[in-house]
Amino acid sequence: MFGRKTKSTIDSLIGAETSISGNVHFKGGLRIDGCVKGDVIAEADETSMLVISEHARVEGEVRVAHLLVNGEIVGPVFSSELLELQPKARITGDVYYKALEMHGGAVVSGKLTHEATEEPLLKLAVPVLAANNT
Repeated sequence: MFGRKTKSTIDSLIGAETSISGNVHFKGGLRIDGCVKGDVIAEADETSMLVISEHARVEGEVRVAHLLVNGEIVGPVFSSELLELQPKARITGDVYYKALEMHGGAVVSGKLTHEATEEPLLKLAVPVLAANNT
């Protein structure tokens, strides 16, 4: 009960006065208020959330399950669960998403591609009986 984290938990923060040159790899939740010149990539197959705040800027590839953007991203974006684009969001690059929520004022300069999930195949509940040819 006490050890569980929700999807919206932020574990780490890159402050407004911080500038990082290089790739950032993370688990869990990350909020960026500063500038990152490099890729920002969440651990694959893990629940992850990235928040790009209003004054933040990322120059590089972004890969995360749940992405909330109100700042600027220059580079390709891959969101495997939910992409939320707030009114001041600005993305320059192609965007790949599973689910998208886009507010008025958000701008995407690039291609939006919906990544369809594989639906389970329909299986018959009743077994098919072989025809008796006698």
